[in-house]
Amino acid sequence: MKFAIFGTGFWSNYQIPGWQELKGVKCVAAYNRTRSKAEHIAKKFGIPKVYDDPEILLNKEEELDFVDICTDAHTHLPFTKMAAERGINVVCQKPMAGSFEDAEKLLAICQANGVKLFINENFRWQTPIRKVKTTMESGVIGEIFKARVSFCSAFAVFENQPFLAELDRFILTDIGSHVLDITRYLFGEAKTLFCRTKRVNPNIKGEDVANCFLEMQSGVHCYVEMSYASILEKESFPQTLVLIEGSKGSIKLEADFLLKVSTKSGTFSERVRPKLYDWADPEYAVVHSSIVDAQRNILEGLQGGEAETTGADNLRTVELVWKSYESAETDKLIHF
Repeated sequence: MKFAIFGTGFWSNYQIPGWQELKGVKCVAAYNRTRSKAEHIAKKFGIPKVYDDPEILLNKEEELDFVDICTDAHTHLPFTKMAAERGINVVCQKPMAGSFEDAEKLLAICQANGVKLFINENFRWQTPIRKVKTTMESGVIGEIFKARVSFCSAFAVFENQPFLAELDRFILTDIGSHVLDITRYLFGEAKTLFCRTKRVNPNIKGEDVANCFLEMQSGVHCYVEMSYASILEKESFPQTLVLIEGSKGSIKLEADFLLKVSTKSGTFSERVRPKLYDWADPEYAVVHSSIVDAQRNILEGLQGGEAETTGADNLRTVELVWKSYESAETDKLIHF
């Protein structure tokens, strides 16, 4: 399957080689509004054609099977519209759009034009998270009643992605899109939600701390916390930590991929390390390796199989993000 990459910034350095790990898919064109950036990425990854005008790219006879949109969230809707109206399937970076309303429009446009939409949401595909899921489903800890999903760090994320400091809404759209999706992946859909946000860093516009309490439809109570202001004993970036409690025991995913399963008979521990690729940053390995697995699943969906992170599925995660803002701003419990 042939595709064009839209956007050749920071994450294209990992999404493109992620695709190149897979058979049956090839990047044939790169677009960026700054042509020199597209040329740099094209040369780095052997992409044959470069464009600085998306209309010209899409109007060329490239015979694209899909576009991979890896640009800022506010551009996702117009780029998706361009592709969908030409009958081209869409793979889109998270967050799906700059607002819940735009995300709804984005999905509706794809459905109206009969094209497939997938969101490149990779955190649920991290090796430790998949292991947590299978361990949970094994029944070893019995009936689950409580959980915590945590992404708390003091990592200087604004150094390699400075645009994040300019966002009016930051951590819920950035990390919340990931950890709330993990929460849905593990525990299903939410019944109610209550959220609090805070800005600790005075040099950014948006919030850098958010805490959400969800009651899931299954009855599980789930606390989801995220922070880029947490100076802790152990810096765990970019890992998501999880604690799940059940009637027969607990599952704990700690820093450095240590998974512990505790029951009345004792505690079993194992390291669940991500696969390492030569193009990946070792410090980001848990994230970068999951890109390959997420895109493998998306490719299966493009080829007619089943995929997890469809546009329709991810819209539910987007709703959690924006309902979290609504709860924080109105001081109200949100019902779904």
